[in-house]
Amino acid sequence: MARNIGAACRRCRREGLKLYLKGDRCYSDKCSYERRAFGPGQHGQARFKKLSNYAIQLREKQKVKSMYGMLESQFRLYFQKADLQKGVTGENLIILLERRLDNVVFRSGFAASRSQARQQVRHKHILVNGKKVDIPSYLISDGDIVTLKEKSRANTAINENLEAVARRGVPTWLELDKDNYKATVKALPNREEMTMPIQEQLIVELYSK
Repeated sequence: MARNIGAACRRCRREGLKLYLKGDRCYSDKCSYERRAFGPGQHGQARFKKLSNYAIQLREKQKVKSMYGMLESQFRLYFQKADLQKGVTGENLIILLERRLDNVVFRSGFAASRSQARQQVRHKHILVNGKKVDIPSYLISDGDIVTLKEKSRANTAINENLEAVARRGVPTWLELDKDNYKATVKALPNREEMTMPIQEQLIVELYSK
């Protein structure tokens, strides 16, 4: 499977925004973006250059792709699916991305980052409605219950993630039961509940050219 193996911290610096790609490190003083809040490379501190409309749209798409850990072909498929749905295409796109199982695992607090969440799903630590699901892109539905496999509940890293979940918070559309290692999807996410700095309309404009 194709994957992005580039340095995660470079992506945050390139976008000029913390994308929280490395879990707890992003909240500590070791965060590369906190120490060097400028672009990577030898020209990273160069004088600001005004971007064209196309460049602004492209950077927004790249930012969202990095945030959710996706490559171009997969991201474009999500856009096409969002475009076919009723409603606003940009909002549909963000909601589809939020419904991915790896994102739900991350949002619930079982994982410190989406990349860690993808690993948990692929290694079959996660159950959906009592059944093993090892596909990170699996789309959850209203009422689904995401739980940790019984044998995985002694995992030190996962328990540390759950203890630290208060720092990040759990979205209102999810209900976390830490004692039972269970997250319930109370409702599908809607755009108003998402506080992420995403301008999805720029992505729509880019793909509509």
